[in-house]
Amino acid sequence: MVSVNEQAPVLAKVEIEIDADPRTVWDILTDIEAWPSWNPDVKEVILHGKLEPGTHFQWKAGPGKISSVLQNIEPPHRIAWTGKTMGINAIDVFKIEDVDGKTRVVEEESWEGLLSRAMHGKFQKMLEESLNSGLEHLKIEAERVHNQE
Repeated sequence: MVSVNEQAPVLAKVEIEIDADPRTVWDILTDIEAWPSWNPDVKEVILHGKLEPGTHFQWKAGPGKISSVLQNIEPPHRIAWTGKTMGINAIDVFKIEDVDGKTRVVEEESWEGLLSRAMHGKFQKMLEESLNSGLEHLKIEAERVHNQE
């Protein structure tokens, strides 16, 4: 099971509570090619296969294109992938749990590589803002879908 690198120069952990069940959150999060429909930070996604470990996907978020590989798929509780962009090696892990009829999503991401060491301060702030934004958009979409059911 892949985990973030706790020693990485850039490391962030954020969480959010969503008023929807874990399966709804899972279904939205794991419909990877649909990310741009609910997350304006993601411009495009191409998934090369099924939702399973080893499947590659390319996506555009922020300033660059990211090449990622799914690592862990544990419905509806955990999804993790590794990614590369602009000399940065990233590990992104989502944990989904039921808490008193709501869903808590915890996202952790680490960045390694020369650029992440050289631009630690700027990249740390950028990563934290990106993760918080993504979880806010996930919350909005999951609660919208949940309220339609």
